[in-house]
Amino acid sequence: MSKTTFSATGRRKRAIAKVWVHPGGTGEITINGSAVLDYLNREVLVQDIERPLLATETRTGVDVVAKVVGGGKTGQAGALRLGIARALVQMDEGNRAALRREGFLTRDARQVERKKYGQKGARARFQFSKR
Repeated sequence: MSKTTFSATGRRKRAIAKVWVHPGGTGEITINGSAVLDYLNREVLVQDIERPLLATETRTGVDVVAKVVGGGKTGQAGALRLGIARALVQMDEGNRAALRREGFLTRDARQVERKKYGQKGARARFQFSKR
């Protein structure tokens, strides 16, 4: 296996993740210089990030280094998942079918709707009083 690095970018909500996948690694995942569980603080988010690696059976064969900015922890985890999936496709085009089947290559385009002026929120209104 070659020692080249594969990089990709993932986005979700307001979070942007730049991901580098190093083949021939030990399965270590580092986010912003910290271990994955130390950074995200939630096992569910760690499992979400690892799902593309498990789908392609490369969990212990690659090291993942990521830099994440913006958004909250859930959005960052979603951005990381997309970035890892895109990098795995660059690494081996044969991974595309498995990742597409699981939906890991589709960008979640949902964004927060903006608050409207004169109202309480995006959809919420102030209570109407007739008298």
